[in-house]
Amino acid sequence: MQDLLFVEGARRFVLRLRWHSSAFGTVAVVVCIVLVSCRSDEASTNDTTAARPSLFEDVTATTGLNFVHETGTRVSLAMPGIMAGGGAVFDYDNDGDLDLYFVQSGNALPGDIQEADQPTPPNQLYRQDSDGTFHNATIESASGDTGYGMGATVGDIDNDGDLDLFVSNFGEDVLLRNNADGTFTDTTHAAGIANPGWSMSSAFLDYNRDGFLDLYVTRYVRYDPAIVCTLENGRQEYCGPTAFAGEHDLLYRNQGNGTFTDVSVQAGLQTVRDAGLGVVAADLDADGWIDLYVANDADPNNLWINQGDGTFVDRAVMLGVAYNRYGASEAGMGVAIADVDANGHLDLFVTHLIEESNTLYTSLGTGGFTDGTAAAGLGIASLDLTGFGTAFFDYDNDGTLDSAVVNGAVKRRPRPHNNATAEQSAGFWGAYAEPNLLFRGQSDGSFAAIQNDCGSYCSEALVSRALMPADLDQDGGLDLVVTGIEQRPRVYRNRAQRGNWIGVRVLLPEFNREALGATLAAWTGNTCAVRAVSPIGGYLTGGHATVHLGLGTNATVERFEVLWPNGETERFVGAAAGTIVDLAKGDGQHTPGPSWTEPCIR
Repeated sequence: MQDLLFVEGARRFVLRLRWHSSAFGTVAVVVCIVLVSCRSDEASTNDTTAARPSLFEDVTATTGLNFVHETGTRVSLAMPGIMAGGGAVFDYDNDGDLDLYFVQSGNALPGDIQEADQPTPPNQLYRQDSDGTFHNATIESASGDTGYGMGATVGDIDNDGDLDLFVSNFGEDVLLRNNADGTFTDTTHAAGIANPGWSMSSAFLDYNRDGFLDLYVTRYVRYDPAIVCTLENGRQEYCGPTAFAGEHDLLYRNQGNGTFTDVSVQAGLQTVRDAGLGVVAADLDADGWIDLYVANDADPNNLWINQGDGTFVDRAVMLGVAYNRYGASEAGMGVAIADVDANGHLDLFVTHLIEESNTLYTSLGTGGFTDGTAAAGLGIASLDLTGFGTAFFDYDNDGTLDSAVVNGAVKRRPRPHNNATAEQSAGFWGAYAEPNLLFRGQSDGSFAAIQNDCGSYCSEALVSRALMPADLDQDGGLDLVVTGIEQRPRVYRNRAQRGNWIGVRVLLPEFNREALGATLAAWTGNTCAVRAVSPIGGYLTGGHATVHLGLGTNATVERFEVLWPNGETERFVGAAAGTIVDLAKGDGQHTPGPSWTEPCIR
């Protein structure tokens, strides 16, 4: 523990140097030496599974996916190029299987940073066929936006039973309404959401409980391509967020008629102008109103507590999720939300820049949080990496949540990562390539890093950005879809030995859609699992909100309970393993709140 504290203290000193003078001097070398020792010790402790087959297999070559992300910014090192690369996984045509949407960059931007001789292809939609492969359905679906893309999210904005698609861009955002016939219509300007700034992650939520999904959009910085950033040695490098002024995030209220109204100022969001990246929407204080947690890059994070009157108040500092345990703001990228310690309360996890550990904020159950990173074992392995997309999910269906993080540097590493191939190291992106992380959840709420049996997902160094766990082949195991910069997306098939599972769709029949923002509790034997009804993945991603629960050897779930987005609670009978069950509001037994999670607390 003394070594760990020394590393953390030294890291904080390096951070101050780096943000204010871009120094990578002697202190950084000392930290690196200590980190090598720590990672080596961790490997000897946790790396006990080398003889087992890979938990995840890269099957991209057999899927039919031929998308390649482009940036068009390699020469100019324009900042939007290093932050892009999102996507979505959802059933856009309601045929029962999941489809994939990938956001493209590289096209002309405000400020004219286009470098390619030929226009970059637009965003791409891949429809899954009955044999499990995908074909490019971009043209037939009319979903190919040509903006400089960042990320995407999905939600049924008109309550017609079909998922609509929002694309965040550097430049004008795009809203594509699903026509329920396999096509989309661009309703951006008619809907009133054509923000001209730099949008990043986004989330649909019904913040005012009127039944229609509203839209929250994080905004990064007021980027100026005329500003050139350099390292101490004078070499040009991608700029960091502190080189530019921040922007306040956006909240659009759904008017219920296909249009949205920007209510950011009325909601109180204009009080914060930070560099927003990841976002999750959930009822974090169990009061029946959906709140928002935003990861900011080099700024304190925000926890926007819904006041129930159309306004939000940032309580991040008061509730312990603005800074890490040392009182330092970090470079927040992606966000994951889950009850990782199985105490009935939702916890928050944020990925960070190299030399900062990723941070787990565990709920105290009283509205506050504490930095539980060290106790959970999620810190040391991340110190030498820059984390973006992240998720908690149960890959082996043993009933305990596992964790994944995808990585990729935003500034050249002092030397290419050991996992980078010789070909990568010789190329431009080799200096930014990093391997991903996978952690196995333990029964005591901690996590053990997996290094040798998760296949190329862990061993291959790439510049990864978005992570989307999803059961693409409907075999009861969550696969991984990973996107990245100037590379093809990867599909990693889940090959782990797995226990029983159940899928849960939490529905609002009155509004003909998923109950985004609800919270689900499921009882199996002596255990209770609490999950947010939300797409998995918190950096530039969107998706369906079916809750996947691992059951271990249990053959049934005894009962469910749902805290609905309007504050009501209902209890439902259980269901058998290996099924996908629908829990529709009104079909259960009403139960009093707000202490609905008390039976989950150990």
